Amino acid sequence: MTELTVFSAFVIGLLGGVHCIGMCGGIVGALSLGVRHQARGVLLTGYHLGRLSSYMLAGGIAGGIGYFVAETLAWQQVLMQVAAVFMVLLGCYLAGWWQILTLVERLGGGLWRRIEPLGRGLLPVKDFRQALLIGLLWGWLPCGLVYSMLLWSVSAGNIWQGGALMLAFGLGTLPNLLLIGVAAHRLRRWVNDPRIRQWAGGLVVVYGVYLLGLSLV
Repeated sequence: MTELTVFSAFVIGLLGGVHCIGMCGGIVGALSLGVRHQARGVLLTGYHLGRLSSYMLAGGIAGGIGYFVAETLAWQQVLMQVAAVFMVLLGCYLAGWWQILTLVERLGGGLWRRIEPLGRGLLPVKDFRQALLIGLLWGWLPCGLVYSMLLWSVSAGNIWQGGALMLAFGLGTLPNLLLIGVAAHRLRRWVNDPRIRQWAGGLVVVYGVYLLGLSLV
């Protein structure tokens, strides 16, 4: 996995921040509500550190599965093609052109219904430890964006590379989500602008097509 691949995962997370605001903005806002200004930075750090840790774990598992499939069935190229197709679908999803990935999110709903009650016992969040645990659970929230990146992590074919890919993606989502915790009202108009969503989604589609072309060579 090249540095370009890791950087691309970061960029997709950054561009996908438009979707992250809609998907996770309410969570950040709710968790920040009623928290003293002095403690907000500490708790936000805990939330996101836990979330990124979950992404890395999921990416490592996905990369391990990819390694097993590639070594056992010699399907590395097929995995790359599947990941590229999901990138195209992801771009259409972000742009609002085709909401096909909502079906993927629904598939994860069953798992989330089992995980979500665990977080209720941690509310209200009062310290870093609770925030970290909430973040670890939050990372498993059903999200078409995350699931598509996990498909890409499978194609990495390595536990460490899969984890690194998801970490880079998670770091890309940070700027938008951190801004939500600080100034959500200033971002609402920007998020709802369809031109921004289409621009971000279009770039992801182009990248998916590029990946597909590489996998077919």
